[in-house]
Amino acid sequence: MWELATPSADKPYGYKYSMVYIVNGVRVIGYDNAEGRGDHRHYRETARPYHFRSLRQLVDDFYDDIEKFKRGEEP
Repeated sequence: MWELATPSADKPYGYKYSMVYIVNGVRVIGYDNAEGRGDHRHYRETARPYHFRSLRQLVDDFYDDIEKFKRGEEP
């Protein structure tokens, strides 16, 4: 997570982030807000929009998805 010097149109809250959970060299879960793609979440091969609310909620959602994956549940 990085705090931006100036918020932008696609990051009005002022943060850039990229978090990934890798198993056996393969990304299983990822959260990021890459340029031009906005906030989104990856689960295996699928990417879906993610609604950013706060850094704390972002981290909580990321770790919740990891725990669900470990239990064999679909995050």
